[in-house]
Amino acid sequence: MSLSEARFHDLVDATQQALEDLFDEADLDLDMENSAGVLIIKFENGSQLIFSRQEPLRQLWMADKSGGFHFDYDEDNGKWTCEKTGELLGEMLERIVLGHVGEELDFDEI
Repeated sequence: MSLSEARFHDLVDATQQALEDLFDEADLDLDMENSAGVLIIKFENGSQLIFSRQEPLRQLWMADKSGGFHFDYDEDNGKWTCEKTGELLGEMLERIVLGHVGEELDFDEI
């Protein structure tokens, strides 16, 4: 069953807020911008992570220098899952952020 529009927006908002909180607490040298539902994380090395919502598909999209990834929300496990690879958003972020900043962050709650 597809997510309702309201539930989808609530989930994306909560995920983006959790990401902002996590990056704030990580004490990394980065900039964040959240505007019109798009969250941009800019790292010191010039790399960026861009999170946006794709309302018609009920997907959370993430863009990184390694590519674009589309995530569907899995109600059973309460996590965003990549439609191509099956990898959880948190798992992918741990790997990507480690590559950008050389530090491991805990994205288990994402």
